[in-house]
Amino acid sequence: MSLALYRKYRPGTFAEVKGQEHVTDPLRQALSTGRINHAYLFSGPRGCGKTSSARILARSLNCEKGPTPDPCGECESCVALAPTGAGHLDVIEIDAASHGGVDDARDLRERAFFAPVSARFKIYIIDEAHMVTREGFNALLKLVEEPPPHLKFVFATTEPEKVIGTIKSRTHHYPFRLMPPGTLRGLLEEILRSESVPYEAAALPLVVRAGAGSARDSLSILDQLLAGADDAGITYARAVSLLGYTDGDLLDEMIAAFAARDGGRVFGAVHRVIEGGHDPRRFAMDLLERFRDLVVLANVPDAAGSGLLDRPGDELERLAAQAASMGPAELTRAAEVFNSGLTEMRGATSPRLLLELMCARVLLPGAAQGESALLARLERLERGGVAAATPRAASPVAGDAGLAQPQAATVVRPQEVTVPPPPARTGGAEPAASVAEPRAETDASRAGDWPAATRAGAQARPDDVPAAAPARAGTGGGAVQQAWPQVLEALRQRSPAVWSNVNTHARVAGVEGDLVTLAYTQVGAQRYFVNGGKDSVVATVLGEVLGGTWRVEAVLGNGGGAAPAPAAPAQAVRQPRPAPAPQPQRAAPAPVRTQAPPPVDESWPDAPSDDEGPGPAAGSGFTAAQAVQSRPRKTGAAGWPDAVPGRSTATGAETDDADPDADTDTGHLSGMALVQRELGGTIIDEVD
Repeated sequence: MSLALYRKYRPGTFAEVKGQEHVTDPLRQALSTGRINHAYLFSGPRGCGKTSSARILARSLNCEKGPTPDPCGECESCVALAPTGAGHLDVIEIDAASHGGVDDARDLRERAFFAPVSARFKIYIIDEAHMVTREGFNALLKLVEEPPPHLKFVFATTEPEKVIGTIKSRTHHYPFRLMPPGTLRGLLEEILRSESVPYEAAALPLVVRAGAGSARDSLSILDQLLAGADDAGITYARAVSLLGYTDGDLLDEMIAAFAARDGGRVFGAVHRVIEGGHDPRRFAMDLLERFRDLVVLANVPDAAGSGLLDRPGDELERLAAQAASMGPAELTRAAEVFNSGLTEMRGATSPRLLLELMCARVLLPGAAQGESALLARLERLERGGVAAATPRAASPVAGDAGLAQPQAATVVRPQEVTVPPPPARTGGAEPAASVAEPRAETDASRAGDWPAATRAGAQARPDDVPAAAPARAGTGGGAVQQAWPQVLEALRQRSPAVWSNVNTHARVAGVEGDLVTLAYTQVGAQRYFVNGGKDSVVATVLGEVLGGTWRVEAVLGNGGGAAPAPAAPAQAVRQPRPAPAPQPQRAAPAPVRTQAPPPVDESWPDAPSDDEGPGPAAGSGFTAAQAVQSRPRKTGAAGWPDAVPGRSTATGAETDDADPDADTDTGHLSGMALVQRELGGTIIDEVD
């Protein structure tokens, strides 16, 4: 019956301890100078040499030639405390997991005062010290604080934070670490040579990876491989099959398929993994480990020489070719995708589906909108690969006229509205309609970015749109109109109240230099915007989206309840949707006098006729009530009637509801009496 490797090759001196020089060197120096403490605390991960170092310390203290950093190995104490020795009466090892109560601590305290049997010191090695209860530690506190001269304590634990502070403060704390992969691989090769077992070099990295830096775990895995080895020794295929790792050839095939964007090969490999009974999570972890190696190689070409990678020479050549086939940006994005996917795989009901989704994300960087996806697409273009399957109009590359022009034409093309000409008029005046027509670049710049009114029935010329769209590229009206959805979204994030007001009631009427004019359809909304100082909020958002400094002005547009200023003869706006329908006119609380309408609008007829067409155009901004107020009253058969039929006062005086200036006489009636007379009802009581 053979002895386990981790017991057979357990170190017997501090010089044989591998990878813990930061602990063994100070201990050796302390033993040489005789500055030995009464209590030590060894902490660190499992299998890193804590208990073995405690035994070596006890062996060095009780050696006949000691205390010495190098035990002789010949005396009774050294032979008894050797790795394969039977142990010594004066060196007591206690497992705190089963002896951590207060009664065990009291028993230890009673026995500790007895002198050692044959050795120089009585040494207590308390393994898994974090399992000692608080009461047990308190029972040992006085003994650890002031022990007899012959007593030494060594506490070994994987969780030093669970040791109470009063005990920890009375010890010398030495933290152990995991063994580096290079050191651990050298230890495995040394043991295999001692055992005279042949092995393949590619199999040892799998053992090191499975051991995760623990010497004891690595030796246990190596012992398992030795038990199942035949005359060929330890082979890579046997190690992969036994440890459950993914074959390197399959990983190479996956990387090559990702680089070529061959979805058939990728999903075929995933199918073979599942059909072979492998764990999808293990496969994802192995692939993530491969991506890690490729990312390191892509950024550090001499990673093997600097110790960043521990791979055989032929494998390093394959990894370098794979790193060059994908590039740093694409490799980094793939590693991020698999790292996030492994988190989602915990407790997933369909691990295969998540694995396939991760592969699909790596194959389609265009499906993501982040910076890493953009860099991956640009990197593929630089390598001469196939461009991402995205619309050309959505390409983020600025300065490409072939991509920017169709997008601008699609966004700023106004709707083509055809207005049929009205019947011929006797006055000889020709009606005008507020229909915007795209103009050439020179006309748009000459008009100050305001569209010119055209004759009714004229249609937009399609050949003029591409020339008119980029007329004010950068910070002009076209840029403001094109970026207006982004401005509204940023405004909604900054101030929901201002966004609601602007989005519901306002539209961009024009841009002159750094002044943006918003046309409102309601008087109340326009007053709320102006009086509340909301223009500065919109100007700030415009600066954030478009850059520069902007000013915002709010005016009443069509249907807003007031006539537009003469400086804007036509209220046509440059936007893809038609002008909003006129809102119902509210009765003004006081008479409003307006100036004559602009020359492009129709003049009011002297009297209605049967062949008369509709009134002023809906978009002209000149309402019927204002027209009545601005025209002199006509009487006679050919003019307007003096009173509304069927509406007369009690005294016989006629009232004119259309003219606020008309004199009205309600007699002696007022208040509720007048309401009673007009409505024909009975007033029960009048409440003041």
